Amino acid sequence: MMEIISLLGHGFVVALQPLNLVLIIVGCAFGLFIGAMPGLGSVNGVAILLPLTFLVPPDGAIIFLCAIYYGAMYGGAISSIMLGIPGASTAVATTFDGRPLAKQGLADKALTAAAVASFVGGSISVVLFTFFAPPLAHIALTFGSQETFALMLLAFATFVGLGGDDIAKTIFSICIGLVLAAVGLDIITGRPRLIFGDISGFMHGINFLVLAIGIYGIGEMLWTVEENAKAGGKSMLSEAVITVDRIKNNVIELMGTWKTMLMGSLLGYFVGILPAAGATPGSLMAYGFAKQMSKHPETFGKGNIEGVVAPETANNAASTGSMLPMMTLGIPGSPTTAILLGGMVIWGLEPGPRLFTSNPDFVWGLIASLYVANLFALILNILFIPAFIWVLKMPFTILAPIILTLCLVGGYAPTQDMHDVWLMLIFGLVGYLMRKLDYPVAPAVLAIVLGPLTEPALRQSLLISGGDPMTFFYRPYSGPIMVIALILLLLPALPPLYRMVTGSGKKKASDSA
Repeated sequence: MMEIISLLGHGFVVALQPLNLVLIIVGCAFGLFIGAMPGLGSVNGVAILLPLTFLVPPDGAIIFLCAIYYGAMYGGAISSIMLGIPGASTAVATTFDGRPLAKQGLADKALTAAAVASFVGGSISVVLFTFFAPPLAHIALTFGSQETFALMLLAFATFVGLGGDDIAKTIFSICIGLVLAAVGLDIITGRPRLIFGDISGFMHGINFLVLAIGIYGIGEMLWTVEENAKAGGKSMLSEAVITVDRIKNNVIELMGTWKTMLMGSLLGYFVGILPAAGATPGSLMAYGFAKQMSKHPETFGKGNIEGVVAPETANNAASTGSMLPMMTLGIPGSPTTAILLGGMVIWGLEPGPRLFTSNPDFVWGLIASLYVANLFALILNILFIPAFIWVLKMPFTILAPIILTLCLVGGYAPTQDMHDVWLMLIFGLVGYLMRKLDYPVAPAVLAIVLGPLTEPALRQSLLISGGDPMTFFYRPYSGPIMVIALILLLLPALPPLYRMVTGSGKKKASDSA
């Protein structure tokens, strides 16, 4: 323990060198802007700015890129809350309650919650990274396809097994998402499937951001246009204000959500450690668990502050967690860390167990820089809240074209294919109709994110076991997770069953009387 603290202290000496400190601050600012821009996100941001790092030493280069990664995790919540457009897939769950809060004139509350929750999630995950890296990396390495499928099933169960929702509509929404996730090439045979009459644009599947921006950006804009028309053209967003006292009160209120913050941090960090999982599944799972744990689950989706806290702690914790397998095992935990891994190789730093002994200055300097980047990302986010509030006060006649433009750019940027732009417009209409018909869109979004992870895990597990479904229950980690998932799936059936049993009992008693 004392040795780790000593090494961390030396790491702070490296991280607080003038050049590295400037790189951290600039990286966080760049990341904040990149994360807020729909369609960019941390992956594109790190890739775009990678060439700039050849101007600085290798240590500073990785510190700069990690600061961009951290800033982008914070920034993704901004457009989700302010405009209803997810800045990246990791911020989709933040839209569920962040946007309703903004429409109620509580944008400052949602932004403060996102900033503080991101800081807490980042801080807890960095502490876990510092003191428990080797054992956690070992546990993550034991996770095979069975454990991955069990985790994905648990994520679905958190949405199906929630009280207060229409279960039939929730299951239907999940099924629609799974069908959309299956579009493209079969993972085993390589044959095209569900490509709607050989339309070439579907060969690469449906890009998740296209779906998310369509449903939450264009769909939300159409809904707001209708609501504004009903209100006689008066903007619903003009009441947003910001004062020091309001921020202080918001922070005090957030202290009551410490259980949600802790749950989101631990869950997000562990999901982030799993190779190729990333922050998006972690944030969606944390949102589902927060709703499951809440005494008032019916308020989720209508502006519950815990609905912002849970995904924001989880996605920031997952971003740190995804660095752990990259540094200790040389296995990237997310697409962004895959780019970071490539950068490390370019600069002659070989990720893996030997990195901690062969380059201790770099490793501990990087870990210390995560603490510093986390702090500066919080400060920058809080300082920029008035500017974000100003955006909300713009007349909707000006804001609507801006939202539409950002949606079109965000839909086109990932693949640069006009097919995705048309698809996004269709999803916008679908999102609007689902909202009109009171169908939940969150389960569909969850399904299209987790579908590409769930299907390979299921098929690989069954191939390995010769088709035996009990393989998911035999293993020490997947077994308990599967049991918990099945319990959550069966929970919605218990109240009707109880009412049926007690109702029949009362009827028999009355008949005998």
